[in-house]
Amino acid sequence: METEDFFTIEERRLLFTLYRKLLQLSGETLRKDDCRNLKNHLINSIRNGRIQRDIFALNPIIKDMQTATIVAEEIGMRRASILGVMLHDSVRCGGCTIQEVQRSFGEDVAGIIRGLIRVQELYTKSPTIESENFRNLLLSFAEDMRVILIMIADRVNIMRQIKDADNDEARRQVANEAAYLYAPLAHKLGLYKLKSELEDLSLKYTEHDVYYHIKEKLNETKASRDKYIAAFIAPVKKKLEEAGLKFHIKGRTKSIHSIYQKMKKQKCPFEGVYDLFAIRVILESDIDKEKLECWQTYSIVTDMYQPNPKRLRDWLSVPKSNGYESLHITVMGPEGKWVEVQIRTERMDEIAERGLAAHWRYKGVKGESGLDEWLTSVREALENSDNGLEAMDQFKLDLYEDEVFVFTPKGDLFKLAKGSTVLDFAFHIHSKLGCKCIGAKVNGKNTQLKQVLQSGDQVEIMTSNTQTPKQDWLNIVATAKARTKIRQALKEVAARQHAFAKETLERKFKNRKIEYDESTMMRLIKRLGYKVVTDFYQAVADETLDVNNILDKYLEQQKRDSDVHDEITYRSAEGYNLQTPQTEEKGNKEDVLVIDQNLKGLEFKLARCCNPIYGDDVFGFVSVTGGIKIHRCDCPNASDLRERFGYRIVKARWAGKSQGTQYPITLRVVGHDDIGIVTNITSIISKEMGISLRSIGIDSHDGLFSGTLTIMIGDTGRLETLIKKLRTVKGVKQVSRN
Repeated sequence: METEDFFTIEERRLLFTLYRKLLQLSGETLRKDDCRNLKNHLINSIRNGRIQRDIFALNPIIKDMQTATIVAEEIGMRRASILGVMLHDSVRCGGCTIQEVQRSFGEDVAGIIRGLIRVQELYTKSPTIESENFRNLLLSFAEDMRVILIMIADRVNIMRQIKDADNDEARRQVANEAAYLYAPLAHKLGLYKLKSELEDLSLKYTEHDVYYHIKEKLNETKASRDKYIAAFIAPVKKKLEEAGLKFHIKGRTKSIHSIYQKMKKQKCPFEGVYDLFAIRVILESDIDKEKLECWQTYSIVTDMYQPNPKRLRDWLSVPKSNGYESLHITVMGPEGKWVEVQIRTERMDEIAERGLAAHWRYKGVKGESGLDEWLTSVREALENSDNGLEAMDQFKLDLYEDEVFVFTPKGDLFKLAKGSTVLDFAFHIHSKLGCKCIGAKVNGKNTQLKQVLQSGDQVEIMTSNTQTPKQDWLNIVATAKARTKIRQALKEVAARQHAFAKETLERKFKNRKIEYDESTMMRLIKRLGYKVVTDFYQAVADETLDVNNILDKYLEQQKRDSDVHDEITYRSAEGYNLQTPQTEEKGNKEDVLVIDQNLKGLEFKLARCCNPIYGDDVFGFVSVTGGIKIHRCDCPNASDLRERFGYRIVKARWAGKSQGTQYPITLRVVGHDDIGIVTNITSIISKEMGISLRSIGIDSHDGLFSGTLTIMIGDTGRLETLIKKLRTVKGVKQVSRN
């Protein structure tokens, strides 16, 4: 394949534009031979036919250059990250090797490519982010922070490019992953601009009508909003200038996604959301005067407008773990409207817009230890979690939790998730301290393990050597870290108890000169009603089972086993009656429903919230127990499931032909209460082949009626025919499916 054929005319123009921009952005970080070596690698990969367009038909070279531009311009990374982005496709497709990249560009670039390829291999193995893949994904991220930043930039770029893509299913999957995985990561890393863009574009592709409804409403109210912002800013600007401060002020409209979340949370229309915008005061301050001038600005604003003390957020004194520093206040503006004002310096604003990567430009100021701590805690939670899905949910929750700051008696500051208890704090410091904890002194007063800590509390943990972890501690703690450590400690305690109980039993067997047989003991344990062996040994350890009594029962079991042939009863087939259980749904599911591309024969249930039938557009949802529930695509819960649990959605479709299987559905009928209307409705249903009426309920009031019919039906074709016939009944005005 020649390179000329690989690019369209438009792509060739874009290629040179992006090339010049990348050269400008990379500054002096590129080495002498980088451009020539990069060009040679890419040309060889194109000529060998190694690099192919993706599912959206995007040109991979152009796509990677656009991602590299985002990485350089919007996040602030330079040579190694840019080259890593540009070369990883060539290495992944076999156009060149990691060793060649290492020789030409160095270990730094090669390391980034290894991380990127590892992540892409995970996606190739599975079309959805399964629990094990997600765990590996996060662990690979944690090896090099730049990998996670590049992955976020790549997803932002793809979301920008696929607005006109024909493959709606692939676009929806990409959008759901953006909302579930990449937006929360961008949020935690402080990339607020990219996080908002990912959320907005995800909403645009998954909830098209909602997105454009809010967008149109914002456009309609823009003029009045701009006028209000100007009126609010004018007096503030004058006072700040009189105080001799250098600054600029801008009004920022909230993202469409955040407005939609407020509409859902407050259960109100667009007009009911009042805080559609925030005012941002950005100061040009020297680093040593930043806090002073921010609080000076706070004083000026609150002198002019009445503040709401409950809405003060001080991330100046103690920044967030993602490096975010700002002062947020809510004040009563003109016309009695609450207005959020954010006060920060240019340095703080750049970190807020571009995340922790911006710290690299301010060496020595607020190091990256917070990020390292966070990545370590994520790795711990994922490595030690027994339940992968639970780990994912906990991880997503942890991303959005606020933080509290508590002090030790010596004055050391610790950061914890909001809602953390005394026990969480003890395990946060050290596992041994947590296991021995009996309470604490909070601000000099004795408190229990379950005491919830508040920011500013001074905490002294109290311990006892006789204390051991308890099962109910899992209900006390609020953090994943403490929960993981408690489970580990409980397992260790139980393992020691079980080993001691087994040793005690075997010693008793030896004393009474009874031969110990493992299989006989297993049969005895089952006969005693224990489903799990560990429960039996736990009962021995707790002394709820007497050891001598167990030995007597063991001897009985041995005798029973030797005489078992005497107990067999032979019955004639003539008197044998096989009871066949009645199933609600008949037919061969394996031939009817295909789940996740080509998988048949998987166990599934039809969701009761929407009662899907053969022919409906459906999707699968992996429940916590591991089973799959089938929902209609227009199910009332569908959008919420996709938004909160996108990683548990699997594709499903009906295949073959409906094979006599019947499904329950409910129809709602509304109309005038004419004579004989119920008879006419039931008559139509009874005449239809393959449809049976299960129940009917009619309410009549003031000459109108509203009724629900529960019927058993085979597929959507029969359903549509029935609905059309019911609509012809005299007096019926509306027939709809619930």
